[in-house]
Amino acid sequence: MNFAKPLVAWYQANKRDFPWRETRDPYAIWLSEIMLQQTRTTAVIPYYERFLAALPTVGDLARVDEDALLRLWQGLGYYSRARNLQRAAVKIETELGGAFPNTYEGLLALPGVGPYTAGAIASIAFGQTVPAVDGNVLRVWARLRNCFDDITQTAVKARVTRELAEIMPQRAGDFNQALMELGAVVCLPIGAPRCESCPVRAFCKAFAAGTVEQLPVRTKKKPRKKERYTVFVLQNEGSFVVQKRPKTGLLASLYQLPHTVGFLTQEEIAAWLTAFGARPVGELAVYSCTHIFTHIEWEMRVVCLEVSPFTPPVGLWYDGTQGLPTAFAKCLP
Repeated sequence: MNFAKPLVAWYQANKRDFPWRETRDPYAIWLSEIMLQQTRTTAVIPYYERFLAALPTVGDLARVDEDALLRLWQGLGYYSRARNLQRAAVKIETELGGAFPNTYEGLLALPGVGPYTAGAIASIAFGQTVPAVDGNVLRVWARLRNCFDDITQTAVKARVTRELAEIMPQRAGDFNQALMELGAVVCLPIGAPRCESCPVRAFCKAFAAGTVEQLPVRTKKKPRKKERYTVFVLQNEGSFVVQKRPKTGLLASLYQLPHTVGFLTQEEIAAWLTAFGARPVGELAVYSCTHIFTHIEWEMRVVCLEVSPFTPPVGLWYDGTQGLPTAFAKCLP
């Protein structure tokens, strides 16, 4: 299955223009790969450019205050990615003398770096002939091989990685990116694949067998757990009360709007406001918001009202500098 040459040629002629494809700086490539996890490519670009402008080196990332780091990340979600970036940067600065690891094994030892990310950085930044196997690559490979094994299984991913390692060309970075690009724009996950535009269609066993749209096989995800909250937007002259979340768990150490578990009745809302020390000024508005995490869905009943100035028993007045995660920012009027 010697499809590497036509695939790389297609990639060079048709690849999309992204800023991280214009550099071989391992720091910039690493940042892009972490940001692209669970996030649409087009959405990443402004975050990537803003982050690099603020923190252009590994040393800058290692030294930045966590609140400033999380503000740069605000809106991307999965905030553990940002914390792992900083943990890895600190390791590079303190244990590796500021030198970015230039091997797959060295990259894999960094916090938050798994086999795919290590393979992507090693091949793109350093030219190592190692695979980078993500969901796009698994889908493409399943169709090329007409393989009906479950691609969510660890053993299947390990086998695909071994098989790709056996055919890696010298231009490994371009080959890995070409496979990912093919999966993103031609060998699509949703809707009919664009087989008529595929540069390696002649090598595709699923195309020959007419089974392209049956692949890949994957275990169905468990339904998301649903959680209900009543969220309070307590405002005074444009400011809002916020609270710091715990240092561990979902949205750790970020700011949140005051909230309580479950949907409160009108009487329970009034009791909560009294206990919190908030005195309403005028009518309150009640509306709904939803936010979806990977495994959890938040259904939120938002209580928005103007209140008299007071000192919150827990929290502080939000003046626009703290930054709210999207789950709470979408609750603001």
